[in-house]
Amino acid sequence: MTDYFQVGVITQTHGLKGEVKVFPTTDDPSRFSELKEVLLFPPEDRWQEAAAGRRAGQETAEAPLKALTIERARYFKQFVILKFKGLDRIEDVERLTRSRLCVTRENASPLGENEYYIADLLDMEARDEEGKVLGVISDVLSTGANDVYVVKGPDREILIPAIRDCILKVDTEGRRMVVRLLKGL
Repeated sequence: MTDYFQVGVITQTHGLKGEVKVFPTTDDPSRFSELKEVLLFPPEDRWQEAAAGRRAGQETAEAPLKALTIERARYFKQFVILKFKGLDRIEDVERLTRSRLCVTRENASPLGENEYYIADLLDMEARDEEGKVLGVISDVLSTGANDVYVVKGPDREILIPAIRDCILKVDTEGRRMVVRLLKGL
């Protein structure tokens, strides 16, 4: 299971006073108003450069470069405008574009009963009721009515609606899901 959950991506700077425009990748963009801190993951093509000067082995692409304290959040269309503490000029934030903003599992939105983080479902093995392996979950599609799990098998791709009739058991620790295939799937 992952330790970090992505909540947004910095798309560009906003103004001259250190603000950035963030495309939210969370189900609830209003949560940026409640967040105190996010973890910065620079884009892969800038990782080596961003980690230069640090002790060898201290930073990896799987660990955040640094934590940023959110000073203020406001909303504009589908974007969130963030101001980070200590970054007060456009020059301070220009290099942050395309960086991912994440939170730790402890700071993630709490889950309700029968709810799961998408990151915990990806690459999970899916089996039918008889125990036959169908494949692994490669994607989760949000359709509005319910999510749909894309299960990639060795010879086909199966779309499984995330409804109680189909999803019988989810074991996030064991990385397994038991499903009932409805007729026509």
